[in-house]
Amino acid sequence: MDRPGYVDLLETGVLAQRAQEARARLRRCSLCPRECGVDRLAGRKGFCRTGAQAVVASYGPHFGEESVLVGRGGSGTIFFSFCNLGCIFCQNYALSHLGEGVESSARELAAMMLRLKQQGCHNINLVTPSHVVPQILEALVIAAGQGLDLPLVYNSSGYDSLATLHLLRGVVDVYMPDFKFWSAESSRKYLAAPDYPERAREAIREMHRQVGDLKVTEDGTAARGLLIRHLVMPGGEAESRRIMEFIAQEISPATYVNVMGQYHPCGEAFSHPPLDRPVCAQEHRAALQAAEDAGLLRLDGGPNLARIIRWLSRDE
Repeated sequence: MDRPGYVDLLETGVLAQRAQEARARLRRCSLCPRECGVDRLAGRKGFCRTGAQAVVASYGPHFGEESVLVGRGGSGTIFFSFCNLGCIFCQNYALSHLGEGVESSARELAAMMLRLKQQGCHNINLVTPSHVVPQILEALVIAAGQGLDLPLVYNSSGYDSLATLHLLRGVVDVYMPDFKFWSAESSRKYLAAPDYPERAREAIREMHRQVGDLKVTEDGTAARGLLIRHLVMPGGEAESRRIMEFIAQEISPATYVNVMGQYHPCGEAFSHPPLDRPVCAQEHRAALQAAEDAGLLRLDGGPNLARIIRWLSRDE
């Protein structure tokens, strides 16, 4: 596989230019679809409650991600605190809502990336990155200048701005968005973002346009492409079906989709039935069946069911 595109962009000066453009957007923040318009460089905070510096909760090799990310050395995850989405059920509630973590400079972020490479990770996995893209790009300029050359994974909720994704063209190697809900009503109730379905569809189309279907190296680890996650929700069978049909018909039937069955109530979900209970095995099986019925060929059933990828992951 070729080296990551951000290495080439560094050498041509484009990466530094993108970082400057992204940082300028913090002056009247429009990084995500909320477009809060606050001056984050002056310390003002909008919906994501993040100012000029990113807040990092933790970083290190992660062995609980999809096998194509983990390989033998683990996925080099950096967990960012806070979020531009308001999921009442967030499985990382202490990070996304309570903001546990430490403000980190671009140099500190770069040092984390380089440390993950030294530890033998296969990639740099940016978890909840949508609200800190400028900070990531600034750190990447430094890290790539010091030898970072691992694939970059953009692990987001799917609530991403097209303008921000355009800044990441040629920078991100693997996009890994979630697609949570199909309906505006569910998104309003559970995410505080009624426009989420529309924005997620736009974002996923753009992500696929940039990187295409997932390709892997000879050792089976992800090199470039799109990987979509869908967390099956209690009572969400109809929405899961619509999401699978969209992916198969409007993105690609060869899209790698992880249909995750590990939902359990967290945060504020206990007071919002049916999200106040775990997802059951029957609901997970129904979502997997919906994916197969839609014609999706590369499916991962998660840790609760056998892996059912029928279309071999390979570099073509």
